[in-house]
Amino acid sequence: MRITSKGRITIPQQVRRELGLEPGDEVEIVVQGGCAVIVPATRPAQSGNGVVASSLERGDVVLSTDQIMALTSIG
Repeated sequence: MRITSKGRITIPQQVRRELGLEPGDEVEIVVQGGCAVIVPATRPAQSGNGVVASSLERGDVVLSTDQIMALTSIG
């Protein structure tokens, strides 16, 4: 990994995936024992729209509305 003249680096895709980082997320770099450690910054609470937007196209189970309602019904 190379540092640009502006001090920028690219976080490898595997690291972003393992940390659950998405475009626009903020990270902190913490020095521990002479090493730089990348950690996700504390994220502010998302609005309802933000939660829905981040969930779009992530489901892998196809259920009808009736099936979902049957699963969520107390009975």
